[in-house]
Amino acid sequence: MLNHHISITFGDIHPPLENKCVNDILAQAVSNYPDSPAVISVWQQRTLNFKELDGLAKQLAASLLESGVLPSDRVGIWSANRFEWVLVQFAVAKIGAILVNINPAYQLNELAHVVEHSGCKAIFINHFYRDKNCLDIAKQVKEKSQCLKSIFIFNEEPIEGAISWQQLLDRSNGASLDEVERYTTAITSDQLISIQYTSGTTGNPKGATLNHYNMVNNAIQIIARLKLSAADRICVPVPLFHCFGMVLGILGAFSVGAAVVFPTEIFDPESCMAAIDSQSCTTVYGVPMMFIAMLNHPKFDTFTLKSLRSGIMGGAPCPAEVLRDVMDRMNANEMSVAYGMTETSPISFQTRLEHSFDQRVETVGSVLPHTQAKVIDPQTGETLPVGIAGELCIKGYLVMPGYWNNAEATAKVIDSDGWMHTGDLAIMRTDGCLSIVGRIKEMVIRAGENIFPREIEEFLHTIPQIAEAQVFGIPDELYGEQLYAWVRVKNNVTITSEQLKELCKGNLASFKIPKVFRIVNEFPMTASGKVQKFRMRAIEMERAV
Repeated sequence: MLNHHISITFGDIHPPLENKCVNDILAQAVSNYPDSPAVISVWQQRTLNFKELDGLAKQLAASLLESGVLPSDRVGIWSANRFEWVLVQFAVAKIGAILVNINPAYQLNELAHVVEHSGCKAIFINHFYRDKNCLDIAKQVKEKSQCLKSIFIFNEEPIEGAISWQQLLDRSNGASLDEVERYTTAITSDQLISIQYTSGTTGNPKGATLNHYNMVNNAIQIIARLKLSAADRICVPVPLFHCFGMVLGILGAFSVGAAVVFPTEIFDPESCMAAIDSQSCTTVYGVPMMFIAMLNHPKFDTFTLKSLRSGIMGGAPCPAEVLRDVMDRMNANEMSVAYGMTETSPISFQTRLEHSFDQRVETVGSVLPHTQAKVIDPQTGETLPVGIAGELCIKGYLVMPGYWNNAEATAKVIDSDGWMHTGDLAIMRTDGCLSIVGRIKEMVIRAGENIFPREIEEFLHTIPQIAEAQVFGIPDELYGEQLYAWVRVKNNVTITSEQLKELCKGNLASFKIPKVFRIVNEFPMTASGKVQKFRMRAIEMERAV
């Protein structure tokens, strides 16, 4: 029986932890593979090799300096996947500023909160995202903002209310280029590089801060476990504003000189498979929903996918039949399953190539090198023996410094000994692998998006017709989980579920709008008056059968 924390690193190549910065990863790739493709944006028909990417990133960094962005300033990016996203990531890093990753699905209120809370001085945006005019929304935020000074838009031509991509690049000059070099040289690995907003339990997202040391080393360890090299091409349909795309995708690939391939701006299964074939991708990243969408696509058999070998599946539990099909029908025999959270840079557990099929579907693999993990009793804090479910805690280089301007929230998840309390219920097995069995928190994971019901409930309570609302998730084969809402309306009020969905549009990101609104007269409750969400969940699961 174990009565201490568990740290498992057997069977791995152990790259040492390094005091490298994000800029060092790109510089190393430029030195070793200057003419190799770094970014291939299929939908934009644009390819940049490492030398070209570095040159443009430096020019963009100089342009940001000329625009008044200085070290430690926050620069937002509110955009879907495109080659310019990578340039912004490295340009911001070169001058020691902090990139604020913003979900492009966010609506006005959500964007305004992130911009003001982080203190964004500038923001990069798409003109449109799906049917949403991002420029109009960003201009509204800027009008009321105390901090936002510049809107940079991914347009080649000038446009009123923003600075176009080309206009921005043209601002650089010799003096500012030299200044970039001075700033880059002065950066240390403990400096903050990214603020990534995660849905909050109190109505607003929290900003998880990550430094160079967190992100660079996590990327290196993940790629080492996958055993990728400069010969690989990684298809990245996952969004770059998530750690999955930004760290595992871009930084991981560049750490070994591999290329990243962006099939489309927003995930599309057919375009993803077409990109794998046309670009001879050896590796593909995704959440289970993405793989399910590809496997079930009517044109699946028209693609060979013969170049595929490996990948990472994460963000939600992986059904056994899905992993089997990915390995057999998509040729990804070396597919890895990973577990993590934004607050741990993000990956702490990952399957190894030698793990069996059962280990890949029943567990999230073993802990990464240089990382400690333990499973504790949530009530007492005592470490539990192997085979007993408890809260998973993580410790090591990968744990974030804290939430941006939120010491209280930080103290709730990182204890005085440096352990990150994940809120996930897990079981450590005798084979050194970890099974995730549930969540202490009520977080819902829909298609890889982390959603906290409290945030949606607080919005629903602003709708005049609603007296009370309870939101929860139930399992879903395609999305991992779906949001359900039970709603009590006020006396003598009539409203339909479709009307409620319409009221949510424009106020909540689309992935936060419940799939089902159930209008009820009462909620199941305890004798002491506490709402029993588990009973609501059980009722809906029975209805779904």
